[in-house]
Amino acid sequence: MDIARPYLLFLGDVPDALAAKTGLGIVDWRRDWCVGQMRLPGCGADAKLPEMTIEEAVAAGAKTFVVGVVNAGGVLPDHWVASIVAAIEAGLDVASGLHMRLADVPAIRDAAERRGVRLHDVRHSTERFATGKGTRRTGRRLLTVGTDCSVGKKYTALALEAEMRLRGFNAEFRATGQTGVFISGRGVAIDAVVSDFISGAVEWLTPDNQADHWDVVEGQGSLFHPSFAGVTLGLLHGAQPDAFVVCHEPTRTTMRGVGHPLPTIGEVIDMTRALGRLTNPNIRCVGIAINTAAMISEDEARTLLAETEEDFGLPASDPVRFGVGPIVDRLQTEFPV
Repeated sequence: MDIARPYLLFLGDVPDALAAKTGLGIVDWRRDWCVGQMRLPGCGADAKLPEMTIEEAVAAGAKTFVVGVVNAGGVLPDHWVASIVAAIEAGLDVASGLHMRLADVPAIRDAAERRGVRLHDVRHSTERFATGKGTRRTGRRLLTVGTDCSVGKKYTALALEAEMRLRGFNAEFRATGQTGVFISGRGVAIDAVVSDFISGAVEWLTPDNQADHWDVVEGQGSLFHPSFAGVTLGLLHGAQPDAFVVCHEPTRTTMRGVGHPLPTIGEVIDMTRALGRLTNPNIRCVGIAINTAAMISEDEARTLLAETEEDFGLPASDPVRFGVGPIVDRLQTEFPV
């Protein structure tokens, strides 16, 4: 999928930053690919990019109008269609990470055909996947797992890849969600794969490799989330990780979008080990990534991390605030070259 750059990010009128995590993730890791943002009245998210109209973005060189949002069910709201059609009429390609295909909206499909622009549905791969086999593969793999959705699994994986490469690791980020695909330029949106083929798709994404090569696999959902646990389990079995890192947001009490209580870090470690042994009997946890963004005080955040390390005997850090150095230290100890 060759998405033309630079981007104009469309955030619509989403209520908060979590709903705009696709756009915000692109800005965090690929700021130089973005010329500006476009928001509708009432939007509660801000990517801190210049506010632009479609015409201004085109004049600034934008090539693709990126729908940088997520929502329950991945449906394109009717009142966003006019903005997308206007972008198409201005000559921009359109890329979306929503489950709903852009061409399923007649007005968008007709405008794209008329103007000759491309529509990119990042969640929908054209690859045909086999079912998973669970056969051991050469190379090493690390998976980020979560106590909930939207707790930092992608950010942790990207930070781990960056730190590992800095230290000379042969490491590569493997995107399994729409934002990761936008950031890396490749990958598979696992939650759009038919359930029978999820583990097979991840096996395809992380094939046999050199003995010292690490695939750093972006996690999805949570084994404890009633909406998305099926995707998470298929990803775990397909990745057959040698190592995993638990990602957690400490201020939540219930899982995002549902009323179920949040599992503990310990419960996630135990469940991941138990279920992961199906395809890798030697799976082990190497660290805990805690999103302390809601903690204003750095001292408060450091105290929580120190307590977590003491409780579990594992390195704990906030990848954005403090980096992932301690986790990579543990990885080097557990898996010496």
